[in-house]
Amino acid sequence: MLNDFIAEYGLLLAQGTLDTFLMLLISCAIAYVIGIALGVVLHLTAPGGLRPRPVLSAVLGWVVNIGRSLPFIILLVLLIPVTRTIAGTTTGVRGVIVSLVISTAPFVARMIEQSLAEVPRDAVEAAEACGASVPRIVFSALLPEALPSIVRGVAVTLIAVLGYTAIAGAVGAGGLGDIAIRYGYYRYESELMIITVILLVIVVQLIQSVCDLIARRVDHR
Repeated sequence: MLNDFIAEYGLLLAQGTLDTFLMLLISCAIAYVIGIALGVVLHLTAPGGLRPRPVLSAVLGWVVNIGRSLPFIILLVLLIPVTRTIAGTTTGVRGVIVSLVISTAPFVARMIEQSLAEVPRDAVEAAEACGASVPRIVFSALLPEALPSIVRGVAVTLIAVLGYTAIAGAVGAGGLGDIAIRYGYYRYESELMIITVILLVIVVQLIQSVCDLIARRVDHR
């Protein structure tokens, strides 16, 4: 019976798992590039920051909050014209990357801002005493000191985006979410639904374990 199940659905599940990882890793990589930049600016321009800019901080904060407040499924629909323009399609892995990035980047920005706020003031003051410029302080003091917290935040982000990919699968993006809906729900293939859920749980545990391990390795406090 197991052999029959693997023969029938093995390739489908393998492709779904691969598509899920592609959506997850590509979107998070791009979102972190954007989110780190936004988070650093938010931290630097906040009241009490190295370069306080109340107006810029307030405007950027509102933009980030708006991005965080929109449910992913609504954002996915709203961005269909933008996605079609940028990616050339609104289906498959390529068709969901834009929405995942735009939904994830504000979330990352706030997590980076919080991680930087946890850095001891002594580390920043030591860099300032050496005459370091603001970019030098960011890259030599703030980000290295905040790295363990940032890595733990990566786990939270990846797991949240994994949930987004499952939602995206319901509207034709592919991946394990698509398999669960198309086969497990519409075709009443309960075994396939259970296997899909188990695979998602395994992915979550893998993400958390790897990120916890890396965080411990980079934490020298």
